[in-house]
Amino acid sequence: MWIRVAAALGFLAVALGAFGAHALKSRVTQAELGVWQTGVLYHALHAVALLALALYADATGREIKWPALAFTAGVVLFAGSLYLMVLTGVRKLGMITPLGGLSFLVGWALVFASLGRGR
Repeated sequence: MWIRVAAALGFLAVALGAFGAHALKSRVTQAELGVWQTGVLYHALHAVALLALALYADATGREIKWPALAFTAGVVLFAGSLYLMVLTGVRKLGMITPLGGLSFLVGWALVFASLGRGR
């Protein structure tokens, strides 16, 4: 399941990156485009990290549920809030962004704590 989630997140990261580069470029400010690009960067990075985790789990039989959920939540909350801020102009959505960053940190801490040690 996590390989499919990672693939879907990766697909969306590329699609949203292209959307930002082509459709939004002439419609938003340079600063807003930078916010969009930050969302795409963290989105894509964590899609790849999730794919690596999923492949690791597939090869070793190790459970990755909690870091995988944390990375997925991070993409939705962090990148999603940035995308929505740019598209809607509602700056209060920025209050959600740190929760996504915290989700990313939790995911990495879980990788370190639970998957970083041997079988």
